[in-house]
Amino acid sequence: MYKTALLRKFTLTFALLSLALVMLFPIVITFTNSFMTEREINLNYSLIGTITDLGGRDVFINLKLIPDWVSFGQFGKIMIQSPKFLLMFWNSVFMVVPIILGQTIVAVLAAYAFSMLRFPGRDILFLVYILTMLMPFQVTLVPNYIIADKLGLLNRSASIILPGIFATYGVFLLRQFFLHIPNPLMEAAKIDGAGHLRIFFSIVLPLVKPGVAALIILLFVDYWNMVEQPLIFLDDPFKYPLSVYLSNILKDERGVGFAASLLYMSPIVLLFLYAESYFIKGVQSSGIKG
Repeated sequence: MYKTALLRKFTLTFALLSLALVMLFPIVITFTNSFMTEREINLNYSLIGTITDLGGRDVFINLKLIPDWVSFGQFGKIMIQSPKFLLMFWNSVFMVVPIILGQTIVAVLAAYAFSMLRFPGRDILFLVYILTMLMPFQVTLVPNYIIADKLGLLNRSASIILPGIFATYGVFLLRQFFLHIPNPLMEAAKIDGAGHLRIFFSIVLPLVKPGVAALIILLFVDYWNMVEQPLIFLDDPFKYPLSVYLSNILKDERGVGFAASLLYMSPIVLLFLYAESYFIKGVQSSGIKG
């Protein structure tokens, strides 16, 4: 029995490790190739013609993970010679940061109301929230476009920021955390004379920090990678975020593409590393066990 359990554990560990390596391989390739020269990258992704033993198919050769010469020329070209990269980087920042701050504030307040307050139609209203969240993203683009057009917000970042602030996902996620706050704790605070504001800031917010951290990371990943909204709501290419710029990098500039991809994903990696413990705790628990 012990040997069987040990074999199962080893098999599961090996399978998970193999899966992790497969998932990390594109990131490793992006990191190492971003420090290679354009010539070395072209050699890595060159073809040697056809091999008859493999059915006459073209075969890639010379794919290396360690560069022969470490080069920072691609980063210099992006950061200095190509101001468009920095422009679109700040476009992304000025779109994503207001969306995260706004949606987090709205989600915390709305989740508190849906979980802690009793008012007529509360459950029906929350059901409407859930139904809108279950709709495909492409369905909501049409009414959002019409509303933005009527308000004169097209080709402005507000046409992307405002729908993002009032998205329903954050309300749904944080409500699950609020529902797991022990009721005796809330009743004790009310007996001591605490009002809703004091309960909210002194008791509720400290207890739901893992949920807020998980929400911030998920929102950042979602909106940092958005492509459809800018392409639909923005007409000026100079107002596009960085996520749109990466898809337009020329094929003959692979080194620039790898360097831009590395810089692009760096904020996500740094944010996750900084709030990793909160994120894992928030995703695992989905609330606070009383």
